[in-house]
Amino acid sequence: MKFTVDRDILSEAVSWTARSLSPRPPAPVLSGLLIKAEQQTVTISSFDHEISAQLHIEADIELEGTVLVSGRLLNDIVKALPAAPVTVEVDDSKAVVTCKSSRFTLSTMPVDEYPELPSMPELAGTVDGSAFAKAVSQVITAASKDDTLPILTGVKVEFEGDTITFLATDRYRLAMREITWSPADPNISTSALIKAKTLNDVAKQLGGGGELNIALTESAELVGFSSGGRRTTSVLVDGDYPKIRQLFPEETPIHAVVNTAELIEAARRVSLVSERNGHVRLQFTEEGQVILDAGADDAAAASEVISADLTGEPITVGFNPAYLNEGLSVIDSEYLRFSFVSAPKPAMITGQQTPDGENSTDFRYLLMPVRLINQ
Repeated sequence: MKFTVDRDILSEAVSWTARSLSPRPPAPVLSGLLIKAEQQTVTISSFDHEISAQLHIEADIELEGTVLVSGRLLNDIVKALPAAPVTVEVDDSKAVVTCKSSRFTLSTMPVDEYPELPSMPELAGTVDGSAFAKAVSQVITAASKDDTLPILTGVKVEFEGDTITFLATDRYRLAMREITWSPADPNISTSALIKAKTLNDVAKQLGGGGELNIALTESAELVGFSSGGRRTTSVLVDGDYPKIRQLFPEETPIHAVVNTAELIEAARRVSLVSERNGHVRLQFTEEGQVILDAGADDAAAASEVISADLTGEPITVGFNPAYLNEGLSVIDSEYLRFSFVSAPKPAMITGQQTPDGENSTDFRYLLMPVRLINQ
């Protein structure tokens, strides 16, 4: 095998496929990238029995063939090469990478021991990549990072007609985001539980490529994504996801509308003095204000006042500062609305474009309050 390709093109391709390599591969060959050169196209693949990634790049192929080399080492090498054409060739049992006066020799692994990548499932539909990426970035905020509860590290993705709904929770907050897509079957009604990390990687790596294809197996065991000559598949998380959609309140008698940027900055400053396992308290008053405070008088304390348009009775609530700040940071509208049933009940945060405009419920963030001493 021997081919030549521009360094930047090769570097991007190797880097993208290497991202899917497991830090602890179940078999030595799964630490490698499978590189196949034929018909002026180089195909680079990675696989770890859970996630696969594959892409195609054009190259000047002098001799067709296939080689399996360490993915992380190849990635480090290619990134360090000068900006010039790179030649990759197989010499006996070694892979040789040359660029100008640089020459690297890598050990190869047995190609016949590398497992076959899973086939791409049947196309379920297409979605705007940027809309998909934005929705994922909002919802994964609420996904659990605790691997002892693997189900909660996933995001439940529901496909109903022309709507995709993303749902995530770590038991202390919930997030829900809806977007439209173009399903292959307009009557589709199914769901998939996908690892939040996998969705995040897909959003970052494929979301900017325009139209994103989503593929699903009928057995609901595998999901696939493809865009711009790149494809990735992932096994789904096994288990029954909690029914969190019903936890979002249908009626909320208390509402408060606040400028998003002002609240984000105020909450960030006040949170600086919140002790570990502490809280930030928000007091929504009849005077059109929200008072934020945190800390203890005998240690460090902070307070700040900003405007808030309250509808309903005054209310005081406390929130985990990290959960509050993370939720606020993914609201993309100029104003946001807090909706309350009562102080001990979870608060729903949504966005809206003007102080008295229509409330947008495409994205909802439900935040469990911290119990205050006087409640």
